[in-house]
Amino acid sequence: MNRRRVLALMGKECRELARDPLTIGLAILMPLVMLFLFGYAVTLDVNNIRLGVLDEDRSPASRELVDRFTSSGYFEQSHAFDTTRQAEQALQRGQVRVVLVVPRRFQRALVRGEAAPVQLLVDGAFASSAALALGYAEAIVASYPAAPRQRIETQVRVWYNPGLRSANFVIPGLFAVILMAFPPLLTALAIVREKESGTIEQIYASPVTSAEFVLAKLLPYAGVALLEMALLVGVGIVWFDVPFAGSPALLAAASGVYVLTTVGIGLLVSTITRTQLSAMLVALIVSLMPSFLFSGFLFPVFTMPLMLQLYSTLVPASYFVEISRDVVLKDAGLVALAPNLAWLALYTAVVFVFAAWRLRQKVAA
Repeated sequence: MNRRRVLALMGKECRELARDPLTIGLAILMPLVMLFLFGYAVTLDVNNIRLGVLDEDRSPASRELVDRFTSSGYFEQSHAFDTTRQAEQALQRGQVRVVLVVPRRFQRALVRGEAAPVQLLVDGAFASSAALALGYAEAIVASYPAAPRQRIETQVRVWYNPGLRSANFVIPGLFAVILMAFPPLLTALAIVREKESGTIEQIYASPVTSAEFVLAKLLPYAGVALLEMALLVGVGIVWFDVPFAGSPALLAAASGVYVLTTVGIGLLVSTITRTQLSAMLVALIVSLMPSFLFSGFLFPVFTMPLMLQLYSTLVPASYFVEISRDVVLKDAGLVALAPNLAWLALYTAVVFVFAAWRLRQKVAA
């Protein structure tokens, strides 16, 4: 790979970007418009909330209380814990959304007519599911037949989003959706524009290799996408008052991997389309629509049918939605993010290899 040729092509692409105010406006203004629209407008409802149980009493009364939760149709028990530490780790990793803690001597307190407290640990990063969980739990406790309502005290702690603000849940998810909307579109249009004008034939006839051409085309748009991400995070923190609990450097590094995925998708779209209109339509269909519906941004994936849950694994935004929410709200570290980052890296590699192969085919033809 010749560095001078790559830098020359990158300079050409940057100059074209600077001379195109419409592209710059689309790249900078539209993401902010989407952020404000969805940040204020989106509200979410969920069901089948994943429930973890820490039953320290292990009595018939505690088992009956757990059964009341699981038979309600609102909760689905997915984990049983032996220690509080296990429950904390499962909450941080997103394996459960609610943990029901039944303390020791729960049944004895009921029999004696004393207060019998139970505790709910709620993952407040999902504000809508946390609010529903609280309402469902109070209704279940109120209908619990083991004792009068006043004998049971529910102590609730909402983790990661104590105020249950929808913006704290929606805004980090929007980072993934918006970055999947515009960088692929801009990248695809940039390459297809050269097809329509005929200038790409000069590239095919030049000594520039397909890898050099791909790299020179993608890096400027990757830089624009990273600028978009910085603006979105800044507006999210300053305007929407979203707390940032994690590491900015870790989020930036993860964003870099995700940005390469998004611009790679745009490159792939450009290799299978001939006009800017078709490139725009295909880019929207393969990137924006799945990221809205199947990434976990609007609808929790765990509430979807099994086939759609499997399909969501093919949507790269689904991995970055979890990454951004885990870093921003939960202060998740690299170990917790590693599986999602690995899937994004694999996705990026596959997209780049296939796109380069398509370009080599066109050059050979």
